[in-house]
Amino acid sequence: MKITRIAVYKTALPYVGGRYGWGRGNGFKVAMASVVVIDTDAGLSGCGEFTPCGENYMAAHSEGVEAAARLLAPVLIGEDPRQVARIERIMDATIQGHGYAKAPFDAACWDILGQSTGCPLWMLLGGKLVEGAPLYRVVPQKSTDEAVAEMAGYREAGYRQFQIKVGSDWQTDIERIQRSVSLLEPGELAFADANQGWHVDEALRVARATRDLDYIFEQPCQTYEECQQVRRAIDLPMKLDECITDHHTLHRVVADRGAAMICLKVSKQGGLSKARRMRDTLIDHRIPVVIEDSWGGEIATATLAHLAVSTPEEFLVNTTDLCNYNTRSTGQPSPVTADGKLFAADTPGLGVTPDFDSLGAPVAAYGDAG
Repeated sequence: MKITRIAVYKTALPYVGGRYGWGRGNGFKVAMASVVVIDTDAGLSGCGEFTPCGENYMAAHSEGVEAAARLLAPVLIGEDPRQVARIERIMDATIQGHGYAKAPFDAACWDILGQSTGCPLWMLLGGKLVEGAPLYRVVPQKSTDEAVAEMAGYREAGYRQFQIKVGSDWQTDIERIQRSVSLLEPGELAFADANQGWHVDEALRVARATRDLDYIFEQPCQTYEECQQVRRAIDLPMKLDECITDHHTLHRVVADRGAAMICLKVSKQGGLSKARRMRDTLIDHRIPVVIEDSWGGEIATATLAHLAVSTPEEFLVNTTDLCNYNTRSTGQPSPVTADGKLFAADTPGLGVTPDFDSLGAPVAAYGDAG
């Protein structure tokens, strides 16, 4: 089997809540999705998606996939997409870094591998170890009253874990945490996610003012070293996210026992192949994981769903249904969610196909349209 064509599609994904706000005043109303479709001479096609959380998150840009395609298409066309490790090495040799831009190519090849074997992706990633992955829902930066009302609405919809966006004015953040966490019901869990938004002194003030509450302190500061400085001074469990970008940092966490849990974003880690290895390393060292992505529609959600359900239940904290954050789609059918859980399809591959009605014509195409 050989790759014959690579095409890139783009579509806007408006946020269902109007404006999505996060650390230091960042936010957006519309995210731009990039979908990669890889065709083969065997008649199989695979897809992958990258959508940044706005244009200033983790130095990722919505035009990165198009730029990567110009370099990757000449070296990938003619290759066997089922050889996912070889594809990964070719991409890394062609483009140093920029893992987010390579991630949808990686996922598309995994999709083809699954289809060619007749297996759902979760089977190839280790088997289904969780029937339905527990979901969290983001409560973006709004007024405290709006945040509390939004959290109540998500509870009614079946969510039992909540990520409260903080990381702006630390004094206002204290009130948001106190109000939101105090409303938790038995069995519920809250994360106060600063998205790197606090300085060390601000994070310490917030932790001190909320130390009697039961919640997770998430990525308070920009660097790993700053987060460790905070972690050593507080008694709240800490989740790390943005500063965990590669295996080198991951091994530092393992050696330091530097976090209570780690968030793995498929695109942030450089694709499904790398995210899977990082997940397995963390599980080997008994560190729980969150499986998600920076943003996305149905294709991105299907990808993280397969990785999530193939994670041992006792080490899977949660995941999220990104496709339900948007008013437009990237693929069909939408991954199933019910009772606060996300389910991965049992059909071969990702179990989702591109929604060409939403995607429109490709913005770039390489190879034989045949």
